[in-house]
Amino acid sequence: MDLLHLIDRLEEQIGEARRLPIGTGSVIDRRRLLDLVDQLRAAVPAEVREAQQVLETREEVLAKADDESALRLARADEEVARRVSDSEIAKSAQVRAEEIIAEARLEVERLLEDGRHRAEAKVQEGSRLASEQMDEADRYAMEMLRKLEQQLNAFLASVRSGIDTLEKRPDDDIVPPPAPPAMSGARVAGSSAPEEAY
Repeated sequence: MDLLHLIDRLEEQIGEARRLPIGTGSVIDRRRLLDLVDQLRAAVPAEVREAQQVLETREEVLAKADDESALRLARADEEVARRVSDSEIAKSAQVRAEEIIAEARLEVERLLEDGRHRAEAKVQEGSRLASEQMDEADRYAMEMLRKLEQQLNAFLASVRSGIDTLEKRPDDDIVPPPAPPAMSGARVAGSSAPEEAY
């Protein structure tokens, strides 16, 4: 049945109602009125009922949407906070890494400087020891040369003394060395020895 027709009938029922003598009230047949209400309820289109259901669930949907929005906002805040924290950690780590690199460079420079000082000290010590050894070698060589000079001087003095002694002797005192004795059957120089007979 058409909804508008039922509304018209409801209006007719109200118009035909008897008025009470006092006030603006009217007397309507309750049974007929409830019957019309039932017919109106049945005549309401499905879309209207669905719209009513949507309206009834509107608050629930909005509440769920609010909850979901709040949850997403909370997660977004957490993600932002995490990223900010990660960024701060990364910045802190980079600062610390730069500090460590600077400290390492200073330590390397210190070690290099210390190594240079030690090398210079070793070179100086080596030069000193080499100089001392050279001086010691020079002293030893000088001592050996002086001893050799003394020995040579003594030998030279002995030779000079022998020469002087020989020069002071007269010539007649010199006895010629005796001639070698003549031997029988001696070989003449250049001759071959006789062969033995067998």
